[in-house]
Amino acid sequence: MSLIQSNFGKVAVLLGGQSAEREISLMSGRGVLAALRARGVDAHAFDPSERELGELKRERFDRCFIALHGRFGEDGTVQGALELMGIAYTGSGVMASSMAIDKVMTKRVWRAEGLPTPGWREVDSAEKAREAFDALGAPMIVKPSREGSSIGLTKVTDRSQCEAAYALSARQDPSVLCEQFVSGDEVTCAVLGTGQQARALPVIRIVAPDGNYDYQNKYFTDSTQYLVPCQLPAGEEQAVQQIVLRAYRTLNCRGWARADVMIDAKTRQPYLLEINTSPGMTGHSLVPMSARAAGISYEDLCLEVLRMASLDHTQAPGGAA
Repeated sequence: MSLIQSNFGKVAVLLGGQSAEREISLMSGRGVLAALRARGVDAHAFDPSERELGELKRERFDRCFIALHGRFGEDGTVQGALELMGIAYTGSGVMASSMAIDKVMTKRVWRAEGLPTPGWREVDSAEKAREAFDALGAPMIVKPSREGSSIGLTKVTDRSQCEAAYALSARQDPSVLCEQFVSGDEVTCAVLGTGQQARALPVIRIVAPDGNYDYQNKYFTDSTQYLVPCQLPAGEEQAVQQIVLRAYRTLNCRGWARADVMIDAKTRQPYLLEINTSPGMTGHSLVPMSARAAGISYEDLCLEVLRMASLDHTQAPGGAA
């Protein structure tokens, strides 16, 4: 048995699941599984939608690499189950995961800590969405509070579109977020590590067809451009990295995550949109792309994330292990 195998033991790659992002999770998980096996890790696929989580304990798994996206995987529920079973897992703990999946709660915490995020309203009806449009102005983004991958998202430019936009989002989540649209550069920044040891990876600037970085353009076309180096004006990449690190630490994230940011075209102020605590690991995914720009291969990235697998009770206050 290699040193890597003996260090990590028997590893479950959690993939698939039952969220709206199941298809993407399967793609991520298969990539992670192949990478870990290529490096000699005793890794096995495990789909929680097809198997009972208690089997992880009965089959004596030592660690879990969480490649689940969205609800029932990225929201603290699986993390809580693994805590009870005493099986170390990748990514953030129960509280950070449950906060980060909820875009409204995340924005409340960030705003309370003085971090920049676009204005918003949480709504529960089409009428409230129209009121939000009147208050926030056009364009406005309408999206489910607890979904990812741009599922259920609409860019509203006219008040008459609010009802359909709300209905689309509400099919995914009863909590719907209406958010001011920030016109400018769309960027994303990944973080590796925990607490003061966390470090930001190179920023990626996203140039999507007609500025529409939707589900299709994220995963299934080659039309979107990803610029790394990001080619932002001097000092802006560092400013984004600093804000993202603050956002990550504020939520007490650990292991890894990726934050999405818009930079206002006129003021050049970066605004935090959301943070993903179980980022995609597909062929189109951004964390592997950013890591590669920093000299970290896909396989080494998977090993580094797995190495940081832990449990909440092993973490000291402030995120230091």
